[in-house]
Amino acid sequence: MVDLKGKTALVTGAGHGIGKSIALTLAQAGADVVVTDVADTVFQTAKEIAAFNVQALPIKCDVSNLEEVQNTQKKVIEKFLKLDILVNNAGIYPQKSFLEMTIADWCTVVRINQFGTFYFTKTFIQGMVDRKYGKIVNLSSVSGPVAVFPNLVHYSTTKAAIAGFTKSLALEMAPYGINVNAVAPGPIDVSEGQANPAMFEPIVRAIPMHRMGKPDDVAALVAFLVSDESSFITGQTIVTDGGYTLP
Repeated sequence: MVDLKGKTALVTGAGHGIGKSIALTLAQAGADVVVTDVADTVFQTAKEIAAFNVQALPIKCDVSNLEEVQNTQKKVIEKFLKLDILVNNAGIYPQKSFLEMTIADWCTVVRINQFGTFYFTKTFIQGMVDRKYGKIVNLSSVSGPVAVFPNLVHYSTTKAAIAGFTKSLALEMAPYGINVNAVAPGPIDVSEGQANPAMFEPIVRAIPMHRMGKPDDVAALVAFLVSDESSFITGQTIVTDGGYTLP
């Protein structure tokens, strides 16, 4: 377990799934955690964080709305004075063929997945620059930068963009002591035990490690990347997929 005592972290899309697991893992490591989501489930995440004897701040926020992001920043600074760790996790992956995809479909995915990451990073990064310390982890995906799948052209485009954003930003932020990395999950079961295992069988057969990924698998990697144990790692997009995308 990494040590994040004294750190303040923010995780977007923390009301469920991977984001919730990341938030709880960072709290377990000792960080105070700000959790945002558009859903009310973010308040339940905050209650679970408090069980680790750290502070939790739940905020309903649409990552694609710059005004809401800026209001979130004001609340964070008012309560914690600083932000050490930013995890841009919020994202959507609606499936639709490119021929059926509308401009509205495309823009919705880009606004949430790509602009959301930009808005939060742009809003919080100056404080990190001023303090010459910061850890940023962006959630990419194997879909886009590593592999491609049908009916996800808009999603894959945004996740490839996040990998490029991560690498370019890392280069600019290195002189300020800010690490910027990305995590690219493969197939992750976020159903919390509610899914029929049979629906995952074809995917599991294609994974060399013979199981679906769990949100905790992603969270453990994120916790390492936001810790000082990874201070010499920056600009990387690290795949966590059980070997799914191996040649």
